[in-house]
Amino acid sequence: MIDYKFMDGVWRRRAEMAPRKGKEKKEEQVISLGPQVAEGENVFGVCHIFASFNDTFVHVTDLSGKETICRVTGGMKVKADRDESSPYAAMLAAQDVAQRCKELGITALHIKLRATGG
Repeated sequence: MIDYKFMDGVWRRRAEMAPRKGKEKKEEQVISLGPQVAEGENVFGVCHIFASFNDTFVHVTDLSGKETICRVTGGMKVKADRDESSPYAAMLAAQDVAQRCKELGITALHIKLRATGG
């Protein structure tokens, strides 16, 4: 509704504001991204770790190895090129992979390690 008032020698238009909308509570739906399994049953994945002189890859796949679940490298976690292959970068990459696996419901991992040796 628009209302006119005489204020300070001038007719001023004053509009009423619309009523405030209250915060509506939205129900959060839990979305399960992983496979449907019984409680206490293990869901396996394969963690391929490749550590070279220049970088560290942590790659999780399903048991067949064809479907990638998560892949993080040390270079994705640090800014400096010289730190890509550091143990700290590998630890951060492994933490990200572990968190993603927990979200997807993977409870057990087979570890396959490939690295330079000498």
